[in-house]
Amino acid sequence: MTFSSPEPPLQRLFHQLDQAFGDLDWWPADSAYEVIVGAILTQNTAWTNVQMAMVNLKTATKLSPQAVMALSRDKLETLITPAGFFRQKARYLHGITAYLLDHCDGDIARLCHGPVEDARKRLLTLTGVGPETADSILLYAANRPSFVVDAYTRRLLTRLGILQGRESYDTIRQSFMATLPADATLFNQYHALIVEHAKTCCRKLAPLCETCPLLSSCPHGQQEVTL
Repeated sequence: MTFSSPEPPLQRLFHQLDQAFGDLDWWPADSAYEVIVGAILTQNTAWTNVQMAMVNLKTATKLSPQAVMALSRDKLETLITPAGFFRQKARYLHGITAYLLDHCDGDIARLCHGPVEDARKRLLTLTGVGPETADSILLYAANRPSFVVDAYTRRLLTRLGILQGRESYDTIRQSFMATLPADATLFNQYHALIVEHAKTCCRKLAPLCETCPLLSSCPHGQQEVTL
């Protein structure tokens, strides 16, 4: 993916990360519905915990909308316990799955149809679906160009000086949406690169600034290295 020159900061950042890490494959899922389940389960928990819950679900069911709705609330809570907040998340899963079946005949493309912002508003009306979850469903389950902002994104852009650190979710998202082409493949790769970089270099505690591919353009990293 190439952009016009001179490059704005977000475009330049993409090229730096893309050169450092190459093509990545995210979100790990066997179906679009599994993405929706994962997007709910990953709220306020680590992905490793989500994976354990997913194993439980896949062992007990085919992980289809119909199969999840056939589970009692107690059974669903038990299966997703490793992901934390299991009562709340079981309610969310049953709610969004019921909506998917009742209003969209189980078709995720119908759930996310129409202009992206309209589809996003529709998802945000569902209990348990906040901005990050809605954007994850649009991008990774429906292949719609809606940029996902997470804690990794905020951390990286703040350390680079692109953000001050107190911007709202929608302000950060709009920066990406307004600067980049509306391309789901690009958004997927960009978010995956941010996640990979945050996990390998730009860690919350003890970041590995000396080996960071962004060191030359990172005020935070340069300060850390000179300490």
